[in-house]
Amino acid sequence: MPITVVLAVGLDPWQLAAQTSHLKSAGFFFIPAGSIPEAVNHFKSGDFDIVLLGHSMSIEDKERLVFLIRRSGSRTPVVCIGTSPSDCESFADAMLANEPNTMLPGLANVLARQARFPAA
Repeated sequence: MPITVVLAVGLDPWQLAAQTSHLKSAGFFFIPAGSIPEAVNHFKSGDFDIVLLGHSMSIEDKERLVFLIRRSGSRTPVVCIGTSPSDCESFADAMLANEPNTMLPGLANVLARQARFPAA
């Protein structure tokens, strides 16, 4: 079974740890980043299957990071954790609620969609 490598970005280390602990037990491998510059550095030097933007980040910071990722030419899917779909719909590939029971299936759906349509 292939390992899914996730760049998890969040400004609150406690929230980031809580969000990722459930997904780690499901077999995801996480590289945490506590700031946009740290996330950009990890992204440039890594090979990620998906980027997860935590709900501790402002909408503006999420949008800025997605812009930087897309400007690099990457089509790596970016998922925002938020409370309203309209928070990230204009720039992210998906928005998921901060619920452990829905996050895992949501990430699996985004990864499956990316596998079927890699250039989309």
